[in-house]
Amino acid sequence: MQRRLACTACALLFFAIGLSGSAAAEEVEALRRELRALKERVRALEGRLEKAERLREDRPEKVAEEPEPEKAKGEEPAYRIGGALRGSYAYREFDENSEARGGDLEFDVFRLDVDGAYKGVLVSAQYRWYSYMHVIHHGWVGCDVSEQWHGRLGVTQVPFGLLPYASHSWWFGVPYYLGLEDDYDMGVKAVRDSGPWNLQLGFFKNGEWGDASKTERYSFDVVTLGDQRNEETNQLNARLSYRLEHSGESTSEFGVSLQWGGLYNQVTGDTGHHGAAAVHYNGKFGPLNLMLEAVRYEYDPENPPGVPRDTVLLGAFGSTYLAAAEGAVFVANVGYDVPVDWGPVTMLTFYNDFSILVKDEEGSGDSSIDTLGCLITAEPVFTYVDLIFGKNAPFLGSGTNPLATAAGSDGGWQARFNVNVGYYF
Repeated sequence: MQRRLACTACALLFFAIGLSGSAAAEEVEALRRELRALKERVRALEGRLEKAERLREDRPEKVAEEPEPEKAKGEEPAYRIGGALRGSYAYREFDENSEARGGDLEFDVFRLDVDGAYKGVLVSAQYRWYSYMHVIHHGWVGCDVSEQWHGRLGVTQVPFGLLPYASHSWWFGVPYYLGLEDDYDMGVKAVRDSGPWNLQLGFFKNGEWGDASKTERYSFDVVTLGDQRNEETNQLNARLSYRLEHSGESTSEFGVSLQWGGLYNQVTGDTGHHGAAAVHYNGKFGPLNLMLEAVRYEYDPENPPGVPRDTVLLGAFGSTYLAAAEGAVFVANVGYDVPVDWGPVTMLTFYNDFSILVKDEEGSGDSSIDTLGCLITAEPVFTYVDLIFGKNAPFLGSGTNPLATAAGSDGGWQARFNVNVGYYF
């Protein structure tokens, strides 16, 4: 602005000097008056600019440092949305209709994952839609309390035994069907990472829904139906593991887990208890993975007269079955990675997962699951090819005998061939 006014003044001045001597005196005087007026305007503008500059410099620092909230620490909200779409081919040799049809192609699940971070607060949630139900898998908010402590609140994985899974296969093993593998409940969890040590402490008020009558759930819990009126409450968990580094890429994890909680009976109003303890080993030696686990568990319900106490009712995926109230579980899994270069296929993981439930009740047959399979990795597509053998196991030939996991009277082995294909995004 100043430069423009000065240039205009100079141009007028030169124009006035360049006038011919015959120009009228009044025209020259008019030009001089206009030049004086322009100079006054320039001085006035300069004064206002100087005053504005002084006012800007005199503002308090609080005003000068008041950015938008999301930019106060240079942080922006970060979110990731993903999920999966999965389908299966299943051939059940224990199902005459399945045999007659040559197996079945089935929709498995569509799931949606949301993970985010903002100002040190983390969030993670997953919801699943099956053909017969829709459930929450997990949903929690968390934060780093310190450099070593991390906390989570919501539906989160119960810290117990081999994590994140006590199996390699899509079908899982016996611990899963007893609520002792990949279990999610509603509560709070604290995790401490300190070098090779990992400590996880949890308090879980109840199951993920907070409604023990709801059998449409992902995790197996004690549920209510008929004369079975017990529900899990006020559960405490502690898991401690130590990670030992070997040469190369080999590691060994040794761990111990404890679980203790209440079993509230809606009829008697009394609270029994349930508890479990586990030791585990997870070894990775290059392409070889070895999982070992031993679990001891018991349920001690306060049932009304006439309702047996040697079994409890477990439920998930819209189904229920009775299970032995006391027993020991043993797991022995082995997996081996084979890198390949077959177009989109980059890895084959061969595995055999074996698990067995030895029941305390005299005369009860053991429940076993043995899965021989292969995971085919062709990111973003993952395919599980499983040959599953079950004895007195839920969903494996025990449909006509709901007491198989409790008394175990089926006796023989039943087989299921399953191929699960999933696209992950």
